[in-house]
Amino acid sequence: MRTRWQLRPCKWHRASLSSVGHLKTSNLRCYSCNCVPSNRIERPTQEADKASTKDSRHSYAINSPHEYYTAHSFSPGSPLFQPAGTHVLQKLRAFLRAQYPSYGFEEVLTPNMYKKSLWETSGHWENYKDDMFAVTGRGAQGFHDPESETGEDEEYGLKPMNCPGHCLLFRSRKRSYKDLPIRYADFSSLHRNELSGALSGLTRLRRFHQDDGHIFCGHSQLMEEIARSLHFVELVYRTLGLGNYKLRLGTRPPQFIGTVDDWETAERHLTTALEDSGRSYCTNPGDGAFYGPKIDIVLTDADGKDHQTATIQLDFQLPKRFGLEFDTSEPAVKQTPVLIHRAVLGSLERFMALLSESYCGKWPCWMNPRQLIILTIGQEQRIRRRAEEMVRQLASPDARPGALALKARAFMVSCDNSDESIGKKIFNARKRGYNFYAVVGDRTLRQPPNKQTLDISLASHPKEQDVQEAIKTFLHTQTVQAGSETQIEPATSKAVIASLTIRQCQDLLTYLDSQYL
Repeated sequence: MRTRWQLRPCKWHRASLSSVGHLKTSNLRCYSCNCVPSNRIERPTQEADKASTKDSRHSYAINSPHEYYTAHSFSPGSPLFQPAGTHVLQKLRAFLRAQYPSYGFEEVLTPNMYKKSLWETSGHWENYKDDMFAVTGRGAQGFHDPESETGEDEEYGLKPMNCPGHCLLFRSRKRSYKDLPIRYADFSSLHRNELSGALSGLTRLRRFHQDDGHIFCGHSQLMEEIARSLHFVELVYRTLGLGNYKLRLGTRPPQFIGTVDDWETAERHLTTALEDSGRSYCTNPGDGAFYGPKIDIVLTDADGKDHQTATIQLDFQLPKRFGLEFDTSEPAVKQTPVLIHRAVLGSLERFMALLSESYCGKWPCWMNPRQLIILTIGQEQRIRRRAEEMVRQLASPDARPGALALKARAFMVSCDNSDESIGKKIFNARKRGYNFYAVVGDRTLRQPPNKQTLDISLASHPKEQDVQEAIKTFLHTQTVQAGSETQIEPATSKAVIASLTIRQCQDLLTYLDSQYL
């Protein structure tokens, strides 16, 4: 602006003051403001304050203080995950894998790239090519003669989706109506050539992982499978505390494959399923995939921006293009299956970011890379050795000579034996997002070796009330079931939840895992 008279009354959302020392001047940097008439200026709403708090906690939780991931100019849009971030992603995968048997899914592995001719068959090369990464193999010219068989000279494409590979799996052998529905699940990495300006943290990437799933079924099974998929989404989001999601129906886009009749039939099926679900939904005309209409599950972040996570898409086209068939109950009669694309979390990286924001930077114990930390009082060598021994015992309760069982328990436990004061150590434990802390000092060593206990205190948790109730239930159950030699010791202070033995600490963490808390 040229003069101060052009400055209208403003609401400043974020600004900072910086100075240039050698010039002895200060600069006001405005990041976000709204210019409004003076009679409409008002104080920030509670919602805005809450969003601001969530936003700052989200940035704190995901960025350097917790060391979840790092980005580099060598791989824009493709983050490098640190051990802590990898732990969270693996827990999300494990959570879904635990549900798959109940919903009939079998996990598969598929290649990361396919030849151009496959993408031409699926329709992606014609309708999605600009969003794909093309790859040319050694000695290949990148050309493909439609009149000849698939050759080595072809150009390749990194897969943006798993559906063509799953169609190849279905076509790999003869299928019968008795085999249907067939449900494949796939956690393979996907690549999409997003514009550099569209890349945003973990919510918009070029390389990401998706809990992809595809259901091949008959027309008579279609409505039941869509309903089961919606139920799967509801179960997962309710368990994770994200029940307030939105449903959005995307209809036929301007560029599509197949007939209008197929599209209208598919849209009717999805509309009926949404109405039967009992949840409200909105329609987004023209937002369907090029091969079929879809139901998107949408979460809203602290800034009010919508993010699509889960999706259920109905596809009559790809099975036809790949020539998929199954034998019916009538001799010599074959039918083409219907394909349902579904993702429950969607991009795991995007979901991790939204989940962190929803939890205000505090991870629940079952997925936290920092579950428990032991804090030492004093610098005596015997105290440090005892604390480190406790960490080993707590972290691997099922340890034994030789290889561990596949489902052996393991907990994320560490130790702070620095020279800091105990108050500073507790502050750091909360700041770094630990769920629990325990203090080990001279009093601990004075206890009889067979009755040594840890004073467990709650540091941070996104669902503090729920976890406190769960701990009360656990302690009551332990008190009722335990013998006199394993009775729960009373808490030594208000900050301490309970005084537990090593075994009882392990059982508590196992119980919280089972409750997804």
